[in-house]
Amino acid sequence: MAHIGMDLNRFILEEERKHPNATGSLSLALTAVETATKIIASHVGKAGLANVLGRAGGVNVQGEEVQKLDVLSNEIMIQHLSDSGQFYALASEELEEPIFPENGKDGRYVIAFDPLDGSSNIDVNVSIGTIFSIHKKITGTVEDFLQEGYKQVAAGYVLYGSSTMLVYSTGNGVNGFTLDPSVGLFLLSHPDIKIPERGKIYSLNEGNYLKWDEKLKQYINALKEKGSSSRYIGSMVADVHRTLIKGGFFAYPADEKNKNGKLRLLYEVAPMSFLVEHADGKATTGKEDTLKIKPESLHQRVPIFLGSKANIEEILSSLN
Repeated sequence: MAHIGMDLNRFILEEERKHPNATGSLSLALTAVETATKIIASHVGKAGLANVLGRAGGVNVQGEEVQKLDVLSNEIMIQHLSDSGQFYALASEELEEPIFPENGKDGRYVIAFDPLDGSSNIDVNVSIGTIFSIHKKITGTVEDFLQEGYKQVAAGYVLYGSSTMLVYSTGNGVNGFTLDPSVGLFLLSHPDIKIPERGKIYSLNEGNYLKWDEKLKQYINALKEKGSSSRYIGSMVADVHRTLIKGGFFAYPADEKNKNGKLRLLYEVAPMSFLVEHADGKATTGKEDTLKIKPESLHQRVPIFLGSKANIEEILSSLN
């Protein structure tokens, strides 16, 4: 039985033992993610002292300004995930095309990741994170990344905040681990996370209010009249983490500027939806279940509303 304080590696092995036919490959894959994010956490913790703050002087495939810590985090993820030998292919939000590492030619999985979510907040010391999504290798081509979200074998995030937390699911509950820097271990701190059925906190960028459709404007205005609280950090990892713990909902809807939404299906929406739904929450684009969407491209964007089941059902009723 899992207990508070159990270290992540032991927890992963205990979960593996529940599946007699397991090869251990997924356990090693998750351990590679753990190692990479520990190193990123170390760099984040001393960002202001190590000349990794500020812009790197370019833009990524999304057309966004690249931060120095973005580049470093991406390199760390690629190196450790490739060296693990568990991943046949890697897709990063920062790169236009996937990588097929030599060490992973016998790998059973492909992984998509956002190496540093919320990087525009780096210079002001606000919480940021890493998001990952793991699928089985099926064809050995880029098509392996274009699987529906419900087919993920594991998904999670690491939050670099007042403490560093790793939250993940393999489809059997959602568990959170806090990094104890004194021993260098992620220790179980939030077992079997369940999102509250309903919450009073809503989280979305109200700076885009004038670009929203009228039904969404009316819904948000109604929430304000009911006394709901607005909390928006601007790092998806941090906003979703609060939503998982406190309830309510997080959203990045479509608007006049971003007709198809702004967040990426593979790197952000699908893994976060997987976590929320396995914590008894709900995720939708406003039209369809996000985990049922068949991706059309590596960098596809979609609208997202996710959080407490009652809140999301209320949103769907208001918007449709």
